[in-house]
Amino acid sequence: MTHKIGIKGQVVIPKAIRDEIGFEPGDEVTFEPDGKEVRVRRVADDPGARRERISALRGIFADTPGFSTEALEADRREERERDERRERERAARRAR
Repeated sequence: MTHKIGIKGQVVIPKAIRDEIGFEPGDEVTFEPDGKEVRVRRVADDPGARRERISALRGIFADTPGFSTEALEADRREERERDERRERERAARRAR
């Protein structure tokens, strides 16, 4: 099965191959040169790429005001207190 590379360097992966491999629209893929061939691999299936994506996220909020552990804990505490207060109000209305 042969296909031409388009003007923008794009190639369509035939549907039969996409179905066999399980590629879905929107999947991220990596391209790995292998001599005179190219290996296409779904990022979700590539453990190294997954580790890189996770590592890239570490510390992204480190210098952002309001994103400290203490601020997040305080926010969660306020949310829990608000939920408990609403539940007490509902229970009081039901008891009337």
